[in-house]
Amino acid sequence: MAYYNSKYQYETSPRKIKPEYEPRVKKYPKKSTAKRSNKTTSKVAPKKQSKKQAKPVQKSKLNHKVKIVFLVAIGFAILFAISYRNSVINEKFSEIKNLKSNLAAIEKENEQLEVSIENGLNLKSIEQSAKELLGMQKLENSQKVYVTLPKQDYIEPASEEIVEEDNTNWFEKIINFITGK
Repeated sequence: MAYYNSKYQYETSPRKIKPEYEPRVKKYPKKSTAKRSNKTTSKVAPKKQSKKQAKPVQKSKLNHKVKIVFLVAIGFAILFAISYRNSVINEKFSEIKNLKSNLAAIEKENEQLEVSIENGLNLKSIEQSAKELLGMQKLENSQKVYVTLPKQDYIEPASEEIVEEDNTNWFEKIINFITGK
């Protein structure tokens, strides 16, 4: 039972599909090995290709090669730029790491200095250093003078007039002058 309207083929080989693009094949005339005579013959001699037709093919091949070299050069330039950027980033990260380690060392030294200052603020050590280094002594009763003050609080009114400075700019001064303030 055969179906004639189906999409299947009943041959031994599949159908050939034409390609979308067919390259041009230039056919060059064959050179004859026979000697030409001065007599004209009835055969028409094949036309020779001119140099102008051959040059565009060479130029297009040359242009294609130049484009490829240009694209490769651009690719290398992009890769170089990326590697340079990464090296700059690595340098900055190492610089940051060094600065952080320096900061940690300085903070540790600062804490040690704070502890030594707190230990030095002890009253006995201050008194001892005052006696030894500065030659100071404790006060004796003969050196003390007592002052008696009245127990009343006195409030005196201000005898001077307080003047407030005007912090206005020149534009506000002009507006105040015009409005009469």
